Amino acid sequence: MKIGALATATNTSVRLLRYYEEQGLLASHRLPGGHRRYDADAPAVVRRIRSLLDAGLPTRIIRDLLPCVREDGTVAMCKLETLEEHLLGLDDRISALSEARSSLAGLVRAARAA
Repeated sequence: MKIGALATATNTSVRLLRYYEEQGLLASHRLPGGHRRYDADAPAVVRRIRSLLDAGLPTRIIRDLLPCVREDGTVAMCKLETLEEHLLGLDDRISALSEARSSLAGLVRAARAA
Protein backbone atom coordinates (compact mmCIF):
# COMPACT_ATOMS: atom_id res chain seq x y z
CA MET A 1 0.00 0.00 0.00
CA LYS A 2 1.36 3.43 -0.92
CA ILE A 3 1.42 6.28 1.57
CA GLY A 4 -1.44 8.15 -0.13
CA ALA A 5 -3.68 5.09 0.05
CA LEU A 6 -2.78 4.57 3.70
CA ALA A 7 -3.55 8.21 4.44
CA THR A 8 -6.96 7.87 2.79
CA ALA A 9 -7.73 4.54 4.47
CA THR A 10 -6.93 5.92 7.93
CA ASN A 11 -8.08 9.51 7.48
CA THR A 12 -4.57 10.59 8.46
CA SER A 13 -2.33 13.07 6.69
CA VAL A 14 0.70 11.89 4.76
CA ARG A 15 2.81 14.19 6.91
CA LEU A 16 1.56 12.51 10.08
CA LEU A 17 2.26 9.05 8.67
CA ARG A 18 5.83 10.15 7.93
CA TYR A 19 6.10 11.42 11.51
CA TYR A 20 4.88 8.07 12.86
CA GLU A 21 7.56 6.40 10.77
CA GLU A 22 10.27 8.80 12.00
CA GLN A 23 9.23 8.03 15.58
CA GLY A 24 9.58 4.29 14.98
CA LEU A 25 5.84 3.64 15.29
CA LEU A 26 5.15 2.61 11.71
CA ALA A 27 7.33 0.62 9.32
CA SER A 28 7.54 0.90 5.56
CA HIS A 29 9.57 -0.68 2.83
CA ARG A 30 11.29 1.49 0.24
CA LEU A 31 10.82 0.71 -3.41
CA PRO A 32 13.78 1.17 -5.78
CA GLY A 33 12.48 4.68 -6.64
CA GLY A 34 12.43 5.63 -2.96
CA HIS A 35 8.65 5.45 -2.58
CA ARG A 36 7.26 4.07 0.66
CA ARG A 37 5.26 0.86 0.64
CA TYR A 38 3.31 -0.31 3.70
CA ASP A 39 2.17 -3.79 4.64
CA ALA A 40 -1.50 -4.75 4.53
CA ASP A 41 -1.78 -4.43 8.32
CA ALA A 42 -0.62 -0.78 8.30
CA PRO A 43 -4.16 0.69 8.61
CA ALA A 44 -4.71 -1.34 11.79
CA VAL A 45 -1.33 -0.21 13.16
CA VAL A 46 -2.21 3.44 12.45
CA ARG A 47 -5.58 3.00 14.20
CA ARG A 48 -3.77 1.55 17.24
CA ILE A 49 -1.33 4.45 17.25
CA ARG A 50 -4.19 6.96 17.06
CA SER A 51 -6.03 5.20 19.88
CA LEU A 52 -2.96 5.32 22.12
CA LEU A 53 -2.37 8.98 21.27
CA ASP A 54 -6.02 9.70 22.10
CA ALA A 55 -5.36 8.14 25.51
CA GLY A 56 -2.73 10.81 26.08
CA LEU A 57 0.32 8.60 25.67
CA PRO A 58 3.45 10.18 24.17
CA THR A 59 5.06 8.59 21.13
CA ARG A 60 8.08 7.35 23.13
CA ILE A 61 5.71 5.28 25.31
CA ILE A 62 3.65 4.15 22.31
CA ARG A 63 6.82 2.86 20.62
CA ASP A 64 7.39 0.58 23.64
CA LEU A 65 3.72 -0.45 23.86
CA LEU A 66 3.03 -1.32 20.22
CA PRO A 67 4.61 -4.79 20.34
CA CYS A 68 2.21 -5.62 23.19
CA VAL A 69 -0.95 -4.25 21.55
CA ARG A 70 -3.24 -7.00 20.37
CA GLU A 71 -5.21 -6.88 17.13
CA ASP A 72 -8.35 -5.83 19.01
CA GLY A 73 -6.47 -2.80 20.41
CA THR A 74 -6.10 -4.06 23.97
CA VAL A 75 -2.69 -4.02 25.62
CA ALA A 76 -1.19 -7.27 26.86
CA MET A 77 -0.13 -7.67 30.46
CA CYS A 78 3.52 -7.19 29.49
CA LYS A 79 2.98 -3.42 29.52
CA LEU A 80 0.25 -3.07 32.12
CA GLU A 81 2.67 -1.42 34.57
CA THR A 82 3.51 1.26 31.99
CA LEU A 83 -0.18 2.05 31.50
CA GLU A 84 -0.77 2.15 35.24
CA GLU A 85 2.15 4.55 35.73
CA HIS A 86 0.82 6.84 33.04
CA LEU A 87 -2.66 6.70 34.56
CA LEU A 88 -1.27 7.72 37.96
CA GLY A 89 0.56 10.61 36.30
CA LEU A 90 -2.68 11.76 34.70
CA ASP A 91 -4.47 11.52 38.06
CA ASP A 92 -1.75 13.71 39.61
CA ARG A 93 -2.08 16.29 36.84
CA ILE A 94 -5.89 16.29 37.12
CA SER A 95 -5.59 16.88 40.87
CA ALA A 96 -3.12 19.74 40.34
CA LEU A 97 -5.38 21.30 37.70
CA SER A 98 -8.38 20.99 40.01
CA GLU A 99 -6.49 22.80 42.77
CA ALA A 100 -5.37 25.50 40.33
CA ARG A 101 -8.95 25.90 39.13
CA SER A 102 -10.22 26.31 42.67
CA SER A 103 -7.58 28.95 43.39
CA LEU A 104 -8.39 30.82 40.20
CA ALA A 105 -12.13 30.67 40.90
CA GLY A 106 -11.42 32.16 44.34
CA LEU A 107 -9.47 35.00 42.75
CA VAL A 108 -12.33 35.67 40.32
CA ARG A 109 -14.89 35.69 43.16
CA ALA A 110 -12.72 38.06 45.20
CA ALA A 111 -12.26 40.38 42.22
CA ARG A 112 -16.01 40.50 41.59
CA ALA A 113 -16.73 41.17 45.26
CA ALA A 114 -14.30 44.08 45.43
